Amino acid sequence: MKVLVIWRLLTVGGVNAGWRNRSVYFKKHGIDTEFLYTTDHGGLHIMQDIAPVYLTKDEQEIKKIIQDHAYDAVIIVDTGAAYKWLRKANFQGPVIVEARTPELIKLTPHVKSFKGIQPELIIVPSQYQNRLVSILTNNVPIEVIYNGVDTTFFRALPTNEIDFNSAPVLPKDKKIIGWIGRLDKRKNWPMLIEVAKKIKSEREDIEIWVIGGAQSVQREEFATAWQEEKLTDIIKWFPVIPYQQMPHVYAKIRQSGGCTLATTKSESFGNTFIESMTCGVPVVASRMMPVTELVVDGETGLLYRGQNLEDAVNQIYGIIDHPVRYQQMSQAAINRVQQNFSIQIVADAYVDLLKKIIQKDVEADGEVGQP
Repeated sequence: MKVLVIWRLLTVGGVNAGWRNRSVYFKKHGIDTEFLYTTDHGGLHIMQDIAPVYLTKDEQEIKKIIQDHAYDAVIIVDTGAAYKWLRKANFQGPVIVEARTPELIKLTPHVKSFKGIQPELIIVPSQYQNRLVSILTNNVPIEVIYNGVDTTFFRALPTNEIDFNSAPVLPKDKKIIGWIGRLDKRKNWPMLIEVAKKIKSEREDIEIWVIGGAQSVQREEFATAWQEEKLTDIIKWFPVIPYQQMPHVYAKIRQSGGCTLATTKSESFGNTFIESMTCGVPVVASRMMPVTELVVDGETGLLYRGQNLEDAVNQIYGIIDHPVRYQQMSQAAINRVQQNFSIQIVADAYVDLLKKIIQKDVEADGEVGQP
């Protein structure tokens, strides 16, 4: 069985991290996954070692890829143009849509009209996203399948396995706050700047690591604010960290007694939350859906009100200044991911779904072809 996943953006982010995990797991179940992207935003290193990746905007080339590879199903992730490509390639197999963006205005073109293609269903990664997509469509079934994390790869590394020589280097006597993701409006890096300013005015035992953003649309704005606010001593920016090194980054944060911080204004899921938790690192984030589906407030992390700066900083202190509580949260975070978000659990649902859809399509073709 072979499936093609089409997404326009080859980014360093949760969608591709989630698909990396799925494709590895799919392979064990006899499903080969291939990926088609139109634009590389620095995410190639995440995918290229686990599956074939096509990177092109040329419609004729895309048409040829679809026609030549005999895919059993195609999965379209937030790419409205893909419906036209499938129609031109005369693809007759089942089509599944994944609705990932949490912004209604950006989501609308991808699920409002399928341009002559009739999807089997729409898959969303959270109950929150289910509500959002339900506003836009009522004639295609919607299924919630959480993103999964490979808990054999992302795990709480023992001290003797941590690569302390790779970047970022863990400083002495500092607790690390990790901020991981793109530098854009939705991820709300300006709030991080304000958090850093407040922490810097109050204490000297905290360092903030910004991981990612090398090709983000607002990287230059962030760099300017970071320097003009004189925060280069408290915020250390690492624009590119190989995905394969991320378990070591989380391990260093945990070793320091630190946590991860999310200032995001909206999410459809949030892969970094479950990556952080399965590595034993508590999370501080806004109390909103779907964060509340992932992080249990007071057990696996602490949630602050809205975009309240004061509350966010207090929640950070509430984790890093209480070692006993920290250890309890660390273990609870690991347990929660293993029980609810490990790839072994959530990908099984996707595998079963794919096999049923493809089998139904094969049987329908057989019935059509009968005399």
